[in-house]
Amino acid sequence: MAEKLHFELVSPERLLISSDVDMVVVPGVEGDFGVLINHAPAVSTLRTGILHVYDGDDVQDLLVRGGFAEVNPNGLTILAEEATPMADIDRAALEADLKNANEDVADAKNEQQLADANKVRDRLVEILDVLDLVA
Repeated sequence: MAEKLHFELVSPERLLISSDVDMVVVPGVEGDFGVLINHAPAVSTLRTGILHVYDGDDVQDLLVRGGFAEVNPNGLTILAEEATPMADIDRAALEADLKNANEDVADAKNEQQLADANKVRDRLVEILDVLDLVA
């Protein structure tokens, strides 16, 4: 059996993946990068994008947003602010949420409400932009 890369994906809610895989392609802020067994140590901030996990013929794609990746002699660990399997993403629901967020921006009564509404809207726009690229 060929050696595999130990990979862990952690979000604030839970440990999503902890397994040995062939390769992971990470959406770093400086570009996507692939990690195989015995990769040089590295740390990267994540950008909103698609994380590809390869194990044999199986490929698992997850949308990640925020956080960082660390490659060390023990493998790859990703701590993501958000991580969702692509199969669980409901584009229509995200578009409805964006419509509501745009209304909240328009209806903001003070600076704090506007800042909060813009933060929600910007998050949704980032996610939908990534989904447009993979559609």
